[in-house]
Amino acid sequence: MWRRLRSALQRLRRSPAARLAGGGRAPAAMERAVVRCVPSEPKLSLRFVLPDGSAKHMQRDQAEPLGRALARIANNAAKGHAKAAKKSKKARAEAGAAGEAAAAAPPAVRLFSRDGEAVAEEVSNAAAWQDGAVLQIGEARYRVERNPPALTELRLPRSLLAGFPVCPKVSAEFAAPQHCLFRWYRERRPAGGGEEAAGGDGPAWVEAAAAAATERVFTPSNALVGLRLKLRCTPGDGARRYGLPREVESSGPVEAGPGACTFDSRHLYTKKVCGQGSFRAVSYNILADTYAQTEFSRTVLYPYCAPYALELDYRQNLLKKELAGYSADLICLQEVDKSVFADSLAPALDAFGLQGLFKIKEKQHEGLATFYRQDKFSLLSQHDIAFNEVLLSDPLHKELCDKLAKYPLVQEKVLQRSSVLQVSVLQSTTDPSRKICVANTHLYWHPKGGNIRLIQIATALSHIKHVACDLYPTIPIIFCGDFNSTPSSGTYTFINTGDIAEDHEDWVSNGEEERCNMPLSHPFKLQSACGEPAYTNYVGGFHGCLDYIFIDKNSLEVEQVIPLPTHEEVTTHQALPSVSHPSDHIALICDLKWK
Repeated sequence: MWRRLRSALQRLRRSPAARLAGGGRAPAAMERAVVRCVPSEPKLSLRFVLPDGSAKHMQRDQAEPLGRALARIANNAAKGHAKAAKKSKKARAEAGAAGEAAAAAPPAVRLFSRDGEAVAEEVSNAAAWQDGAVLQIGEARYRVERNPPALTELRLPRSLLAGFPVCPKVSAEFAAPQHCLFRWYRERRPAGGGEEAAGGDGPAWVEAAAAAATERVFTPSNALVGLRLKLRCTPGDGARRYGLPREVESSGPVEAGPGACTFDSRHLYTKKVCGQGSFRAVSYNILADTYAQTEFSRTVLYPYCAPYALELDYRQNLLKKELAGYSADLICLQEVDKSVFADSLAPALDAFGLQGLFKIKEKQHEGLATFYRQDKFSLLSQHDIAFNEVLLSDPLHKELCDKLAKYPLVQEKVLQRSSVLQVSVLQSTTDPSRKICVANTHLYWHPKGGNIRLIQIATALSHIKHVACDLYPTIPIIFCGDFNSTPSSGTYTFINTGDIAEDHEDWVSNGEEERCNMPLSHPFKLQSACGEPAYTNYVGGFHGCLDYIFIDKNSLEVEQVIPLPTHEEVTTHQALPSVSHPSDHIALICDLKWK
């Protein structure tokens, strides 16, 4: 790491702005002295290359007087100079004893402010090392760059498909991905690969010939199949400051894409983001990798799906293209692996203007994710819960908990479940008076768990009522998720009508032994924005409607529902998932507007 830093610092003899502009060397070009100073940390770091070529990385207390830091720099410079002199017997013989003594003497080290005044040695390090100051070590001069933009991580996906967006993971300090500079390269074709290869000893990499070669997201064409990609990223902070660039190469070549996908025709309806006063919502169970990669999934649940199409890297290519193409303002996802959110979806959707929030299930590696378009909404607050925790600890649910206590077998099952509810309150960036409560959940999956789901949804709606009626009175709600409930279920009836009778058949969904009878109600007027499709989940042994986007019909209305894929598209490869569809569920998409 330090060898790379030293090499980079030695190459960087011009300011970043001059390099980026392609200008010539400045008459008084200086090396860089990079200072990282964060108020929350006790020490600052200082990196520079001494005149003898050795790279130095110093850690000093922020409160320490500058004079001590300068003395240490002088000492290091003297040692470096002495070591360099010893390497040359001829130089040492010519210089003589007096020369050796002079070489060991520490050089003068001073720090000057931007206006050229010497900084007093009693000033603290934190106050002394300011951006634009000049450090002088003997005859060498260094321009101080305090907290310059820096990349902490740059990574490309492991799988690249032609026609599918490549979204790098970019993590930076004192910078933001939207202010970074990007340059994409593709591998030079090997010998025998046509006219390009016949040119002889050219560079191994050439700039990608595409309009998007300087964009954050790059979509390789079919012409790049078989070639690897390289990305050069220069971190920027939006204030015309740029840091050291970093390069990353793909681990493998671009591969051919699958051809037509189930979502291609849906993208025809979602080419543009909704206008003011409207917003597009998506709800989608994306099939967690932790479930897709089991032997049971490969041999029993999805035996019809090609093994490579169940691989996470492959499915992520499809998923990112699908979600990006919906131009959504709100996206609620279920079965999101923790690593998929952090390393894939959050960076990719951020490149398309969406900020992500994540709520993991306890004891599991997957959870819920909510994304919102940042130029349309801002986040006011989050109110996420785990059903089993709040039933025991939150006074808000005491009445329901007391009812449940009468049925110990059911209570035990409810408390064993790790299901969670994600609740985010958003505010319109163009009209602050418009706020919305966005809820997202994934209810218990078992076919005989109707009674468990009724308890979970009652808990969810009680919590949402607290947020949307008590904390933010009268704000509308949108409730998305995989409810694992068909339109004929008690859960769907309860959400839609506001009531469930104590003698509903779902209270005995798992037999008389687990019967629990209780009337429930909620105050909302909700409707399924996408209606009741024939199915939103289509696997070999089951198909049915399990997913919904419920909206507050007093405050919101449906502008359009994006048609689901045709039955022919869904069953092209027998069922879902498939080589052309990344999940066993189908995304629900609708355009909504404020009343």
